[in-house]
Amino acid sequence: MTASMDGIVRQADPTSQDFMHLIEAFGLTGAWRWDFGTGRQVWSSGLYRLLGLPESETASYERLLRLVHPADRDVLEDAAQIVQTGICGSHTVRLIRPDGTSRTVVSRGEVFFNAEGRPVAVTGVLLDVTDRERLAELHRLEQQRRASLAQQAQVFIYTEASLPPTGYGPDFLALVGLGREDVRANWLSPIVPEEWPRWGEELPRLAAAGRPFSIEPTLRLAAGGRAPFRMTMVPLRDEAADQMSWTVVITPREGETAAPCGSLPRQVEQAIEGCHLRAARGFLDWTLSDLARASGLSLSTVRRLEEETEGPTSRSRPHVLAALRKAGIVFTLVEGGTVAVALSGEAETPPVGP
Repeated sequence: MTASMDGIVRQADPTSQDFMHLIEAFGLTGAWRWDFGTGRQVWSSGLYRLLGLPESETASYERLLRLVHPADRDVLEDAAQIVQTGICGSHTVRLIRPDGTSRTVVSRGEVFFNAEGRPVAVTGVLLDVTDRERLAELHRLEQQRRASLAQQAQVFIYTEASLPPTGYGPDFLALVGLGREDVRANWLSPIVPEEWPRWGEELPRLAAAGRPFSIEPTLRLAAGGRAPFRMTMVPLRDEAADQMSWTVVITPREGETAAPCGSLPRQVEQAIEGCHLRAARGFLDWTLSDLARASGLSLSTVRRLEEETEGPTSRSRPHVLAALRKAGIVFTLVEGGTVAVALSGEAETPPVGP
């Protein structure tokens, strides 16, 4: 026999219940069982803690369902479904505890059958994954933020394991019209060739010092032409200071013309509908005639585009989108495939026609 820290005397040889007690002590998991024949339901101590309920409360699958966020209740099987169909799947849902706090859990169940194939009992387990889901959401928001910076301000941020840089992000590769294999074969390939000797020597020398630094190369653009950019490299060391990576920030050079906007990403362009064109025109306080003059199209063509009778493959669409973007309109694809329309900076005065 041995005594644990919680004062409970246990056998020297641990049982499955001992293992479960240790696991549930972290407050991140709990189990339940329901015997259909007797109607008896049992919750583990860990499940009570996870749900924020006192152990004096009667275990009930219906009570468990009532703690699930209303928007998630349809995800879980109700009591009748489990008893009649013998199905209790794996789901991720949100719980609202009695004290108002919210937790995200993975629920998984297993149904037991008799010799005739009829369900006789079900056992389930809940695992708290709140922190994991929050980290995933933060990562998604960070990726969305970086994509917006790249599309709207041509600011690119990513991490390199070492220098010279060869990873580059997908948005940056799209800007310079190169594939990942191209930059792995020659990290200087995004830069205009006449500057290769300079940066090929200077960047490794600056990186060797292990301090933040910037270089200002001229980049070749996928849309044609070139543009001056600043590449800032910041070293990141671990706690032991023996491992180092680099954060790379690429921005248009201050005071100079940044890279041309070029065309919209195909996914964004295809998602833009007539309602988005009307919203953009409303931001600018433009009439149909204003947009027609700015895009060089006829009034009837612009009207057909807004009414979506031209179709998404119309050759006139790019002219309208280019005119709106030049005037300061920003189209962004957000979560769920929704197109967000915004006005960046001051809008241009609509061109005055005859």
